Amino acid sequence: MPSLAPPPSVSIVMPCFNAGQHLPRSLASVLAQSLADWELIVVDDGSTDGSAHWLAQQAEPRLRVLQRPHQGASAARNIGIEHARGEYIAFLDADDTWAPDFLQRLRAALLDRPDAVLAYCGWQKFGVPAAEAKPFVPPDYETPDKRKLLFAACRWPIHAALARRAPLLQCGGFPAQLQNAEDYALWLELATRGPIVRVPEVLAHYHFHGSGQASAQRARAALQLLDAQHAYLARHPDFARSLGPDRRRIPCQGLLRAGFQAYWARDLPAARAIFRRALRAGYGRPAQWRYMLPALLPLKLHVALLALRARSCETHPD
Repeated sequence: MPSLAPPPSVSIVMPCFNAGQHLPRSLASVLAQSLADWELIVVDDGSTDGSAHWLAQQAEPRLRVLQRPHQGASAARNIGIEHARGEYIAFLDADDTWAPDFLQRLRAALLDRPDAVLAYCGWQKFGVPAAEAKPFVPPDYETPDKRKLLFAACRWPIHAALARRAPLLQCGGFPAQLQNAEDYALWLELATRGPIVRVPEVLAHYHFHGSGQASAQRARAALQLLDAQHAYLARHPDFARSLGPDRRRIPCQGLLRAGFQAYWARDLPAARAIFRRALRAGYGRPAQWRYMLPALLPLKLHVALLALRARSCETHPD
């Protein structure tokens, strides 16, 4: 019998749902990696746009394609994790890209720290206004306040990290019930189980191309982040107790920040959904309730109230 090929060093998991127009760019990004010891597992999540046909035409031997009915990105990634053979696992969505040395740099960081469970790097958005396109390198979280800081925000996207396979499997994968914040939930669970390493360079690229992306759903993103935070506190009651008043303050601040960002961006439906959840939780101060309480009104009355306020400000600018 022929001997089985040795497993690759890195397994790349890519969920794909109707991403045919973006796949060539993302696959080219993987093929351009300076580290060649990888496998790419594309989980076609019930695409209907020809993605599966295009993938079937690729002659790359390191590419494996798994077909499944549409169940969402988190479930697709979990399927990919189950089939991964590499010691390290990276995640790249079908519409995003990496710098050519992404895998090499992050794997080197983990090789230098055998006890580390994850390495992360900086990232940059493309296809957004210039003010939003500035490169960003997350801070070094490996401090005495690491768990608290990560609970407030894991500030790297899903494709800006490389994880060791064994501890990743122990975390149970991505919570399939979440469409947003699923990466936050997994990174928080994984990164608080062992050291993490920062690679202070921008090596991951997020390509914004329309309202269909998960990040465009402001209300869902904010509310599911809150759900993920509450779920983590429920799983880790000792940590919840150690937070003291911050157990309430941190989720409150994050939710209200998202609500007011939506409000001032004139995304009233998102702001109303977020404010309603915040009010039910008793979040906010009296000065903020002026903006939040109208979210309890029917939408037409809320819009009419805002129009009345705008006319009042024009008449009495002071």
